[in-house]
Amino acid sequence: MDFMDQYSYTEITPELLRLSKLSEEAGIIDTELFTKYDVKRGLRDLNGKGVLAGLTNISDVRATKMVDGVSVPCHGRLFYRGYDVKDLVQGFTSDGRFGFEEVTYLLLFDKLPNPKELETFREMLANYRTLPTDFVRDIILKAPSRDMMNTLARSVLTLYAYDDRADDTSIPNVLRQCLQLISLFPLLCIYGYQAYSHYHDGNSLYIHQPQPNLSTAENILHILRPDSSYTPLEAKILDIALVLHMEHGGGNNSSFTTHVVTSSLTDTYSTIAASIGSLKGPRHGGANIKVVQMFEDMKQVVKDWTDEEEVAAYLRRLLNRDAFDHAGLIYGVGHAVYSKSDPRAVIFKSFVEKLSEEKGLHREFALYSLVEKLSPQIIGEVRKIYKGVSVNVDFYSGFVYHMLGLPVELYTPIFAIARIVGWSAHRLEELANNGKIIRPAYKPIHEDKNYVKMNKRQ
Repeated sequence: MDFMDQYSYTEITPELLRLSKLSEEAGIIDTELFTKYDVKRGLRDLNGKGVLAGLTNISDVRATKMVDGVSVPCHGRLFYRGYDVKDLVQGFTSDGRFGFEEVTYLLLFDKLPNPKELETFREMLANYRTLPTDFVRDIILKAPSRDMMNTLARSVLTLYAYDDRADDTSIPNVLRQCLQLISLFPLLCIYGYQAYSHYHDGNSLYIHQPQPNLSTAENILHILRPDSSYTPLEAKILDIALVLHMEHGGGNNSSFTTHVVTSSLTDTYSTIAASIGSLKGPRHGGANIKVVQMFEDMKQVVKDWTDEEEVAAYLRRLLNRDAFDHAGLIYGVGHAVYSKSDPRAVIFKSFVEKLSEEKGLHREFALYSLVEKLSPQIIGEVRKIYKGVSVNVDFYSGFVYHMLGLPVELYTPIFAIARIVGWSAHRLEELANNGKIIRPAYKPIHEDKNYVKMNKRQ
């Protein structure tokens, strides 16, 4: 009998269940051995501090300060090339500029551009924002996926075939490839979503061409929306969101992935596809979706959104696995590094409030603010934690995307549209330093075994 007559590709058969049990048992390692051999699981020590695995000049995350020789938590700060992100955002917003292109220049070249340099750079990005002939028809519109991150990764890998210098890892060529990908990510993500929305949901298909005179944030809204309309405040806040998501130290999972894969001297497209795969994971880039879903459930369950006791009771139910997805988490609260505050959330909040007023969603914003206020105290009551907790950037970014009318399928791709800048900077940094291939050590713990002939195996 033909294999396909017996099984479908997606069926979990009894034999697969049996083999998966063997695989799981073979993979389990006694947790006490990690302590015995002083293994830093997840490249973190017992206090959650990341193991020093490299050096970077791109960005810095600060969440502690030294007081009398002791490291104590402080309000978080994020630096891009030595500049406080708070100052960068305040600088371009106070002057009425969009910041994505300006901060991209800074991260790639370690220099704030002057007006002429910025204008030339914007023109360069606009010129690169063109896909190969028939790419949309032949690649994006065929076999659309329900997951936009997979669609993005596939598109990136396919671009390899259109590049005559795809395997050239010289700095000028890799910079050219990175600038092209930075320019093309909005198109790849949004066209991928439009194809999915059309073929799977039966919606009208819109393929708007990008406009060279628009910023990256403006082009995203222009390409996505059927009528290409948006307000200045919408574009401004989306631009700020992109800047805040661009980079976050060299130790985050996807940037570390970029360094690891780059160190093998593989091509740019393979490297960025691997980084996309990392960001897709719900532990990394997908948290803001959960925040929005959690609040939608909260709004249904909590009758009075202003009642602190009722909201607190819901949050306790979340932690006790009695509400929402029963995972025991208040999504958007807590961070691996920050304890007192996530600077990105702090910067974002004032702009989010303005957008909520424009959208008539001030009650929702008040609910978010109340959850932000109550969550640290309630988590401290229910859980034993070694450091304080605060809301992170995902807490408000999901709300922003919701107010902007962005489909949930694009929440993580929007993150990727921003983070491709950081990945590009890290790839170039790894190549410039010509380091060794990254190869961490894993200690084997199995015992030696004697080979057993086939006729004597049980």
